[in-house]
Amino acid sequence: MSIKLIVGLGNPGQQYMFTRHNAGFWFVFHLAEQFNIALSPDKKFHGLTGRGQIHGHDVRLLLPQTFMNKSGDSVVPMVNFYGIDNDQMLIAHDELDIPAGSIKLKTGGGHGGHNGLRDITPHLGSDFHRLRVGIGHPGHKSKVSGHVLSKASPDEQIGIDSALTAAFEALPLIMNGDLERAREKINGFKLPS
Repeated sequence: MSIKLIVGLGNPGQQYMFTRHNAGFWFVFHLAEQFNIALSPDKKFHGLTGRGQIHGHDVRLLLPQTFMNKSGDSVVPMVNFYGIDNDQMLIAHDELDIPAGSIKLKTGGGHGGHNGLRDITPHLGSDFHRLRVGIGHPGHKSKVSGHVLSKASPDEQIGIDSALTAAFEALPLIMNGDLERAREKINGFKLPS
């Protein structure tokens, strides 16, 4: 089954653009740029949307503009409107449980405390594909909110960008539905020391 919708989770607005919580946005913005897909506001789906060809596949892109904890208000209507199955959807999001510079491709599972996923799964179930972009954990749960809403350090940013590049290199496999090989490639990514 090939991917028909790629969603990047994040918060709208310039003040959040470069914060760790927007790692999912960075992935989709880069895709749009690389494959010349124009993103424009779409009131019906409360997000920025675009449609184009990625490695020979017709794909829609979505960046919810609802704020993270209301991501479902954007993703659910779009999925329902276009009749997209969960196994045709890839959601890119930041992941506290993975260090910056690591990235994981996963299908299904819980929301892991991620507010964007927490808002989507009650409506769609959880068996969609996720690209989990590591941003590292600040060490204590009281520090999580400040951590995700602040910028990565320069070293962390280099790690995150390198991990995203590894995901782009595996994109042809993802688009063709060869998720097993894509997972090996992405999950095996290690930052050069």
